[in-house]
Amino acid sequence: MLFKNRNVLILKKIFVMRIIIVNGPNLNLLGEREKEIYGNQSFESYLEILKNTFRDITIDYFQSNIEGEIINKLHETGFSYDGIILNAGGYTHTSVAIADAIKAIKTSVVDVHISNVFARENFRHVSLLAPNCKGSIVGFGLDSYKLAIMSFN
Repeated sequence: MLFKNRNVLILKKIFVMRIIIVNGPNLNLLGEREKEIYGNQSFESYLEILKNTFRDITIDYFQSNIEGEIINKLHETGFSYDGIILNAGGYTHTSVAIADAIKAIKTSVVDVHISNVFARENFRHVSLLAPNCKGSIVGFGLDSYKLAIMSFN
């Protein structure tokens, strides 16, 4: 954007925050699977709500059921984005490789879960990822993503 100040043109760079949401296994089935836990809404429809709510932020999205693809996306975006929101699904409790990928990148990661994992099976109470993340948000439904975005502002 150009501004004129006493016959001098000043170029002002406008900063646009870039965040990517990375969803892991089975999250492509939101709105269809276990509605009593995850609700009736697809992630794609919720993503549109997020984009309309946070118009001043570029929000990108990636989903994969494959651990290596999630790691590749963290490597790809982990040095150029302003924030990563990661819902690694079941990999949260099992993947040393994703934990290492989070540790290796520069961009802060917020660990998100739709359900309250601490009110579920015991194995879900342990996160291998959380120690390498900026923070964790659990149990607020899809609004967990909204809270994570707000944590970057």
